[in-house]
Amino acid sequence: MITESYNPQVIEAEAQRYWDDHRAFAVREEPGREKYYCLCMFPYPSGRLHMGHVRNYTIGDVITRYQRMLGKNVLQPMGWDAFGLPAENAAMAGGVAPAQWTYDNIAYMKKQLQSLGFALDWDRELATCQPDYYRWNQWLFLRMLEQGVVYLKTGVVNWDPVDQTVLANEQVIDGRGWRTGALVEKREIPMYYMAITRYAEELLTELDKLPGWPEQVKLMQKNWIGKSYGVRIGFPYRLSSSPSGKEAGDEGESGILWVFTTRADTLLGATYVAVAAEHPLALHAAQSNPELAAFIEECRRGGVTEAELATQEKKGMPTGLTVTHPLTDESLPLWVANYVLMGYGEGAVMAVPAHDERDFAFAHQFGLPIKPVIHTSAGAETPEPWRDAYAEHGVCINSGKYDGLVFDEAVDAIASDLNVFDLGEKKVTWRLRDWGISRQRYWGTPIPIIHCAACGAVPVPEEQLPVVLPEHLVPDGSGNPLNKYPEFLNCACPQCGQPARRETDTMDTFVDSSWYFFRYGTPGADAMVDARADYWMPVDQYIGGIEHAILHLLYSRFWTKVMRDLGLTRVSEPFANLLTQGMVLNHIFFRKGEKGGITYYPPADVEMSRDDQGRVTKVTAVADGQPVEYGGIGTMSKSRKNGVDPQTLIEQYGADTARLFMMFAAPPEQALEWSDTGVAGAYRFLRRLWVYAAEQQEAIRAAGVVDAVVLDESLRTARREIHEALRQALFDFGRHQFNTVVSGGMKMLNALARIDGNGAVANTVRREGMSLLLRLLSPIVPHITHTLWRELGYGADVLSAAWPKPEETALARSLVSLVVQVNGKLRGQIDVPVDADRTAIEQAAQDEPNVQRFVEGRPVRKIVIVPGKLVNLVC
Repeated sequence: MITESYNPQVIEAEAQRYWDDHRAFAVREEPGREKYYCLCMFPYPSGRLHMGHVRNYTIGDVITRYQRMLGKNVLQPMGWDAFGLPAENAAMAGGVAPAQWTYDNIAYMKKQLQSLGFALDWDRELATCQPDYYRWNQWLFLRMLEQGVVYLKTGVVNWDPVDQTVLANEQVIDGRGWRTGALVEKREIPMYYMAITRYAEELLTELDKLPGWPEQVKLMQKNWIGKSYGVRIGFPYRLSSSPSGKEAGDEGESGILWVFTTRADTLLGATYVAVAAEHPLALHAAQSNPELAAFIEECRRGGVTEAELATQEKKGMPTGLTVTHPLTDESLPLWVANYVLMGYGEGAVMAVPAHDERDFAFAHQFGLPIKPVIHTSAGAETPEPWRDAYAEHGVCINSGKYDGLVFDEAVDAIASDLNVFDLGEKKVTWRLRDWGISRQRYWGTPIPIIHCAACGAVPVPEEQLPVVLPEHLVPDGSGNPLNKYPEFLNCACPQCGQPARRETDTMDTFVDSSWYFFRYGTPGADAMVDARADYWMPVDQYIGGIEHAILHLLYSRFWTKVMRDLGLTRVSEPFANLLTQGMVLNHIFFRKGEKGGITYYPPADVEMSRDDQGRVTKVTAVADGQPVEYGGIGTMSKSRKNGVDPQTLIEQYGADTARLFMMFAAPPEQALEWSDTGVAGAYRFLRRLWVYAAEQQEAIRAAGVVDAVVLDESLRTARREIHEALRQALFDFGRHQFNTVVSGGMKMLNALARIDGNGAVANTVRREGMSLLLRLLSPIVPHITHTLWRELGYGADVLSAAWPKPEETALARSLVSLVVQVNGKLRGQIDVPVDADRTAIEQAAQDEPNVQRFVEGRPVRKIVIVPGKLVNLVC
């Protein structure tokens, strides 16, 4: 019995209890049945769900339920990306072990996810901090080490001398550690790398075989992989063997400084060469130049990302060394520049200020020559300020024998001439660099290596895996606590049996998320994966934020290809289709303090006035009535206090309201602007659906099957409107336009509400229409539709019902509506039989009362009919 009062808390608890009791979302492999693997990027257990989580997982759940109703075997699992630095920071702040903080957060967030009614197979739940998961990180690491895909080399890191720990680039602020404020040092330490560059070509070309990925994401990956065609050019040099370099007859050491350029056509415009601070030539020059040595040390404390290099002030110093231009034998000065990175290319650039913006700025700052050698659309000169046109391809000028050549011709000719002297060749390079996975952190997967004084670095034998991370340690900021824990650190060498020590570096947490989607398909397996993964992989629909478009997705693709080459999987790409959902936005309110600080106010703590156009005109704080500044719309965040607690929303309105609003407010790929009135509107629609069902429940339960023959015109119209709205909504469902699906559902309910009378025939239309509507909305609002489906007598579980389909007989029209114009202006509307001839249409248009008023007795000179659309009377 459906009561008149809509009580979402009771309804949703009962529906979830039914799903749990019937294990509704637990799935198994069924060979011969079409599968569908829907996966949302798993969350970091930060403590509470935010609205971004709710939107992401609601999108995935709607797709999951839709595909299940299409008859497919659908898997939607959930787990936790549980290792990482935030847990260590929380441990330092609260004095608790990262494991305790992590597991407590997982328990709370799991309850929140369950309260939203997501169709998740919790039997497959995993957490990457559990030994039965990360043992396979270690196992595959050792297999990759055997194949040379993992290797050890020295890497440069940011070292905080106070905390005695390595800092990520984003933790270095103005050259100082984010926590201690100490000047950060650059140190070279042994690190393990994964040779992702071996797969660069395949990672690039396979992107074109992913039509289900957004073009924006594929472009971002292509740019990150960065395949470049260019020329490797050698600049000969000779070093003095004396520190001062001034002794007579001192021949010194000769060599070649190599650079790579995609603009070999500008070689004759090179006026200096710049190297990175860590380049061997820079370090050689610094031995006899204390000022240069100090500058090199300053560069080492600077930024190392491309974004930082693009915005930081250009700094440099001459080394006192020169190199020889390979074609003109001209001596070019060698500089150390802070915009050159040792980790990119050869750690050196040939500087052509006339045709490169960074070189241009550097040359102007230090008074270095600028020589145009390409005639571009900006002309034959390169005056200040810099113009984008200066970097264009064009015709060579001021280049001797190469004058008049266009780009390809010049590159071919210059490369050929350089090759004669063994000073150049065409080459393909990649922006992509091998993946350094060593992290000098505690809360991560231990790297399975043992260090022995006699045997060196020894892999942990497979039978000793996993190397278990002790979970009770509490970081205190003074370095990795594993280094101070003998029970973990001290061990015996697997080869010679002598005392040895374990590796205390842990793996980058991107390792954990690079294959978890495989493990979902093989829960409890005694191997990394088993045959069950072949049934589920690849993921049919992957969903997550655009912020993961490069690293996570690239590493997952790389890891999949490694597993394929090791015979662990048959797939080469992990995700067939990718959906990147938009951010959830909300209003920002703040006050600036006298000393420059900013205090943010939650939207609930302010009162806002708007003008007739909806623009914000005044904002005041509820607490004191004083003005508050309006910061516009921005992404929800804790720091700006403009987030909305999903739990509060669920407790007030119910999970279905939260889900409905999220799907109705915007298409999945677009940003969603939070609206309290929109949430209230979603609730009102669900309450209206409930009340309609309560009022019509007896009629619907008793009704039979529709017989279209006996329907009168009004019932045929109502039925047609329902089926037309359903047809459009089904089309939108297939392209994930869930906002218009909801709109279609609202139209269907409106059509149902307009049906007059309580006769048996009218009730058959109500019963059919309600059946279609509940099935259409069930993926979006599963709790209310589950209850109404059962109470109205359709069956035990709407999720097991067939997906609705419109009937062609219902869509057929006996009448067609045509707008009527007089001299091109809309003046009326007529309904005519679909088979009406021209004479009947013309007469009906002229008989329409409002049309007659505008014709005003004038003769109609011409009548234009656009079939199915309009009639235009020309007077």
